[in-house]
Amino acid sequence: MSSNVRDSNFLNENSIENSDRNQLTYSQLILCAVVIGISGGMVATIYYFVLETMMHSMWHTLPEIVEPLFPGWLPAGNYVWIATTVGGFFVGLALYFLGLPGEMAQVVDKIHNPGKIDIRKSPAMVIASLIAITSGGSAGPEAPLVQVNGSLGSWLGDKLKLTKSSIRILTFCGMSAALGAFFGAPIGAALFALEIPHRRGLQYFEAIAPAIIAAILSFAVFRLNTGMTIGGFYHFEEVPALSPQNLFEGLVLGFIGAGLAVMFIFVFRLIGKLLEPLEHDRILLATLGGLSIGLIAFVFPQTLFFSEAQIQTVIETGASLGAGLLLAIAIAKMFAISFTLHSGFLGGFIFPLFFIGANAGYAVSLAVPQVHPTVGMVCLMAAVNVAVTKTPVSTSIILSVLSGTTMLPVIAISSFVSFVLTSQISMIKTQRSRDLEEVSSSSLILEKVTSVNEEDTAVLGLNKIKALVNN
Repeated sequence: MSSNVRDSNFLNENSIENSDRNQLTYSQLILCAVVIGISGGMVATIYYFVLETMMHSMWHTLPEIVEPLFPGWLPAGNYVWIATTVGGFFVGLALYFLGLPGEMAQVVDKIHNPGKIDIRKSPAMVIASLIAITSGGSAGPEAPLVQVNGSLGSWLGDKLKLTKSSIRILTFCGMSAALGAFFGAPIGAALFALEIPHRRGLQYFEAIAPAIIAAILSFAVFRLNTGMTIGGFYHFEEVPALSPQNLFEGLVLGFIGAGLAVMFIFVFRLIGKLLEPLEHDRILLATLGGLSIGLIAFVFPQTLFFSEAQIQTVIETGASLGAGLLLAIAIAKMFAISFTLHSGFLGGFIFPLFFIGANAGYAVSLAVPQVHPTVGMVCLMAAVNVAVTKTPVSTSIILSVLSGTTMLPVIAISSFVSFVLTSQISMIKTQRSRDLEEVSSSSLILEKVTSVNEEDTAVLGLNKIKALVNN
């Protein structure tokens, strides 16, 4: 079959598929982004308060009741691994009865095709993730919120009977709303949602403005309802004035971060292989996962939970721990994340990766005093995360906001060095380029358009580009 015929068939198939579907005007698209942003902020708010209540009950209220009952031969500190093990058992029960709601790799795959996330899996994701995060797993609420709010956007698109491309944009709006509330950096959050489906840069460019609008509104709703402050989340004792030396340090730290990320991916795959025989017994797998998480936390308490708050502890106490212990904590966290995700504990790994980078960065600054602790921590937080998620632009922006620093140039250097060095290594296997197979160079045509100076100009393949974007 010739390429012209193949391309014609593709466009005809898409025309038939979308013949009974609606195409939004830009104003309508922005209105949908507003609705999704506000709704996403409310969903994030409810999720936050439920999670906070569950966390306080399990790790503050319950220990006060239970620990006095511990026998003399069993110190009260053993509550940690007992709680994570019991929590793992309930995670397994939730997955057994509610089914597997999927994880980030599946969300990425669905974004590409069919361009939407199934909202029917949201109840299972909410329940299982709340139990998993409360039980101390090294995974955060960003992934569950991305799936829930993303599916909300998909549901709205289906109800409005929109085309596939329009539904995908609304799905991105939901994902951006989730991350905008969670990160507190709406522009960076929206770009993260758009970067995560790909290995080499943002490609769904048409969703940028709606996604940012949704993220800003969700951010505003969430902050107003929770009373959380706006601005830098982490408070470094000192932020150095940038110098050319810091730019070179960012380069070197990018290399180190890439190496740490490769080590993490190796550990992650190793734990996955070890636990593979148990993947069909969800209850046993999750229970053993909870036990493993608890035993790691029993030795390294810093590895418990998804590390959003624990990073500030590293900032405040890192100097007293020493480089060796900081590196040991970073490696232990790699195992904690791996056991968490492979055993069925649902959640995201962005802040856990930040935590690895924070510990390693402080260790580097202690070993090499010329590297300022703030520079070492922030640069390695970026480099480790970027190597795994392939999101150099958004990660640089998010960390610049979270750290409340002006070190964006140095952070960006570390991010892109790590990104380039690990371009052939991927942990999220479903990350891929946008599907452009239907565009054949041999069948591109010329179409005349009128430019701003009212002269006829030939634009290569304009019909194909419009068909690709609109369908």
